[in-house]
Amino acid sequence: MTALLRPLVGRQARLRWVHLVLGGALAMPYVLVGTVVVGSVAGSEDARVFTSLTLQLASFVVGLPLAVVTSLFPLTRPLEGAAARWLCGVPAERLAEGPARGRAAKARTALWFALHLTFGAVVAGMSLALPPFAAVLIVLPFVPAWRDSRLGLPEILDHAWAPALAPVAGVAALLALAACAAGAGALLARWAPALLGPAPDERLAAAETRAADLALRNRLARELHDSVGHALSAVTLQASAARRVLGSDPEFVREALAAIEETTRRTVGELDTVLGVLRDGDASGTAPAPTLAADLDGLLRRTRAAGQPVAATVDAPLEDVPPVLSREAYRIVQEGLTNALRHAAAGVTVTVHVDLRDGCLEIVVDNPLVAPAPTRDGGGHGLDGIRARSRLLGSTARAGPVDGVWRLRVLLPVPPSACP
Repeated sequence: MTALLRPLVGRQARLRWVHLVLGGALAMPYVLVGTVVVGSVAGSEDARVFTSLTLQLASFVVGLPLAVVTSLFPLTRPLEGAAARWLCGVPAERLAEGPARGRAAKARTALWFALHLTFGAVVAGMSLALPPFAAVLIVLPFVPAWRDSRLGLPEILDHAWAPALAPVAGVAALLALAACAAGAGALLARWAPALLGPAPDERLAAAETRAADLALRNRLARELHDSVGHALSAVTLQASAARRVLGSDPEFVREALAAIEETTRRTVGELDTVLGVLRDGDASGTAPAPTLAADLDGLLRRTRAAGQPVAATVDAPLEDVPPVLSREAYRIVQEGLTNALRHAAAGVTVTVHVDLRDGCLEIVVDNPLVAPAPTRDGGGHGLDGIRARSRLLGSTARAGPVDGVWRLRVLLPVPPSACP
């Protein structure tokens, strides 16, 4: 029995009933305006306008166009969408969030508002009239005096058999009211995504926003991986080297500790930059991102302080490299050195070569292979990040064993153009 009644009086049905009653309440001001117009045109007394069903329907028909006009206000769609989401159970992702833009979206909003007010007015009117009438019918057999009173009951109840069937009619009236409310609520819930949902251009704009947000998150993930990953690798090696010579080479220990301090301080600044973007959507007021022109020497110095010999050759005017390209190139060199710190044999010299030729900035990072080439097919997150940065700048990155060394080679167009 409960399962049969749930579609009519369950929680979802009750919430949709409330939604319809709110629609009826919203319709009242427009009906009152229509009543004034109909009463003045028909020359009827106010009492007749309020008691005549025909004149009341005419008043609603006159007031409904006014409701359609007011539905064009910007707040209508967000408010109606929120009501449909919370009371009709429509998923939020199927409803538009902002005001209606464009004629088609405004027309759909106006149609929804008209349907909400129309269904709401009917259900609200039934909700006011049917329950008292049904209650009288249900208790009529037990109160014989009501049959002779002037309650305005239908003449059919004057028959001798009518009181016995009155309770059944009362219950049927309540069930009919619940069925009408549930049906109207279900129809509005079904139509809400089509009438209050985003238009195709709004879906496209939302998809572009999500894509931009995803791209930003991926970029921030790469920044965190490159800066923090390099710093942790360098600091770990510096601390390990200092521990091994703690009693025999105090000067090296001091240099290692100073490098650790510089590395961590710089990494905290870069981390603040990334967190600033996550918090506020921009990096204003935070430390600037490192560039190849301004920060390559410091990167090489910190890597050498970790105990890894590095030979660098720069045959390019780094100050002429565009800032965006310089930042990405710095991260590529940083990740190449991080991979060398993790995988190169102790004491071998890592070679870094930066050159500008044929409209391309060439970055090559080599470290000798003193053992069989490690299995790095596909690389880790670092190589994936380098490849992603290269693709964004219109180029590709190659990494693998070449002539006894593990080589990372990247060609970046300056300005973006086809590389040889």
